[in-house]
Amino acid sequence: MIRQDSSRIDAKRRATLDHKRKQFATPNYKTSEYPHRLNFYTVPPTAEITLEQFEQWAIDRLRILTEIESCSFRQRSPAETAGHIKPLLDKYLPLSSNSSHSSNLKIERQKDHYSHFILRLAFSGTEDLRRRFARVETALFKLRFQHDDARERQSFVEGLSLEWEMVGDDEKRRLGPELIACTPGVRRVDEESWFKLDWERVPELVEGRRVLLRHGKAYVPVREQMSMVLSEFTTKLDHNLELTSRALPRLDEDDRLTPILNHLSKNFATPTSFTSSTSTPLPGASITAASIDSLAQHFPLCMSNLHVHLRRNAHLKHYGRLQYTLFLKGMGLTLEDCLLFWRAGFKNITDDVFNKEYRYNVRHTYGDVGGDANRRGRGYSPFSCQKILTEHPPGPGETHGCPYRHAQPAQLDSLLQMKGIQDRDVLRGVREDVEKKRFHIGCNRVFDFEHKRELKRVKDDPVLAATFAAGGGGDGATDTIVHPNTYFRRAYLLKNLDKMGQVSGGGGGAGEGGNGEGGGENMES
Repeated sequence: MIRQDSSRIDAKRRATLDHKRKQFATPNYKTSEYPHRLNFYTVPPTAEITLEQFEQWAIDRLRILTEIESCSFRQRSPAETAGHIKPLLDKYLPLSSNSSHSSNLKIERQKDHYSHFILRLAFSGTEDLRRRFARVETALFKLRFQHDDARERQSFVEGLSLEWEMVGDDEKRRLGPELIACTPGVRRVDEESWFKLDWERVPELVEGRRVLLRHGKAYVPVREQMSMVLSEFTTKLDHNLELTSRALPRLDEDDRLTPILNHLSKNFATPTSFTSSTSTPLPGASITAASIDSLAQHFPLCMSNLHVHLRRNAHLKHYGRLQYTLFLKGMGLTLEDCLLFWRAGFKNITDDVFNKEYRYNVRHTYGDVGGDANRRGRGYSPFSCQKILTEHPPGPGETHGCPYRHAQPAQLDSLLQMKGIQDRDVLRGVREDVEKKRFHIGCNRVFDFEHKRELKRVKDDPVLAATFAAGGGGDGATDTIVHPNTYFRRAYLLKNLDKMGQVSGGGGGAGEGGNGEGGGENMES
């Protein structure tokens, strides 16, 4: 063997070959500094975090973005949106100002920084996801920008080094009459200052005719600074999302992150409930096999459709039985009563046929039989809206699934009218939601219409609102519903407001927030 003389190696390569130099070399990442509360997210984080932090931080931010998008779909005013989002931000994604001297300031800003880039990875796969992500992130940035401390906000803007040219005194005097005409509330040019920049960078102001346009430049008053900052934020985010999408194929080799990112992107397409609930009984409700018919008036459309078909045909196919059984389980119906309910529902068959073909399946769903894992886990969890929307679409003769997604428009109208929805504006709004694939928003639109009087009553009475939340209605009566059992619980509570004083704690049906993984392999028929 010929010994290689290290002196003959090129000097630029020697550091990479010498293990001692590699061992003591400076690492190529560092802890990010966060001098401001706001962030343009131009520099990606490179320090290490745990997988648990990676997933939980992303879930918390996704919860906020989903609610922002829901507020937009419901056409809430900026003030209503801010009032709805602020308590959620304080709970899941707090971000303290420098003047607060909070001991958690650094970890809060680190979580905000990392969660943005994690979701950027998750939502760069398609053009639709990129566009939606940019829209809701811009809305979140705007909300924070508006409520930031004035001095800290100005310090943040000055640190951005944006290419804005201040209009000089000579140009202000020359364009004075035109600047005053385009700036409401200004009578003299010395009362205001203007920036000059390319008009494409402030399309919102150009659309609103709030700026002067000359030779391809927009003269923007300083008071419109927020629109300029938002435009810059959106432009940079769109560009960075495009770059991220090109780098996504490199992540396919990482089997730890890819499943998490895929799950997050699915939840953004069809939001799901991330919270698990306890089986607190409903006030004044006796949930038995005999009471299901009377309680069906509070069911979401997917479950009321299954109930009607069961009563009409005395039978449901495999996935219809599975979906409905898990919903009844989430309501709090016991295994014994569930068996009685299905036996009475399948009235055209004998006891022997029922016991042979269906009884075991119901027991397996409840975790009464089956393998150790199934019994320890108490069976399957009730299906969330996400699972109903994305898995096992109904075939010919099947009635499971989500009517907002799987039913034909005429059939959907008929189902809604059977449920008592006759208002033309609501029906038209639902059709528009379905056309734009906003299925959960269409369902929430129907819920709001059915309970508009009760929702107003809860909104106007703080004591009643607190009692409603304690009874299992969630953080508020206007939160977006993303689970059939949440729909039922809130609908029942709203129609029985006078009975809620008997409830001392909150919570939805058992297993309400579960994903229902693995359900149904033993329920073939």
